[in-house]
Amino acid sequence: MTKIKIKAIKQEETTGCGIASVANIVGKSYSEIKAVANSMGIFAVDKALWSDTQYVRRLLKKFGVFTADKEKSFTSWSDLPDLALLSIRYHKEDGKNFWHWVVFKRVGNEEFVLDSAVNLPNSIRRDFEHMTPKWYIACWN
Repeated sequence: MTKIKIKAIKQEETTGCGIASVANIVGKSYSEIKAVANSMGIFAVDKALWSDTQYVRRLLKKFGVFTADKEKSFTSWSDLPDLALLSIRYHKEDGKNFWHWVVFKRVGNEEFVLDSAVNLPNSIRRDFEHMTPKWYIACWN
């Protein structure tokens, strides 16, 4: 197996996984994506960003990345498209859905997840058995 050389972007704010996921998809820095997001009225501290997919969809569209209209339930890693936003660590708080955004990529025979969480020793994850996605959004350029 050939190792793909890729640099994963870490989130710079506790609640910045959506911004970091966009950075990981479009290949720009966290601060570049954050500046564009803020100019669009999207802020990591806004709780709506934590439980609504439209903010990340709008931000991706701004960078020429298209997303499927609907989320699809996760069934298996092999069923995922080559590029997808995944919801992991899904939970409810006060009746509202919350999750952590990560990016799934398939390049040739390589499959990996770019996880922006700052507490991880390696943001490029292949420990699929430790992640439990609830649903995903297909992405493409």
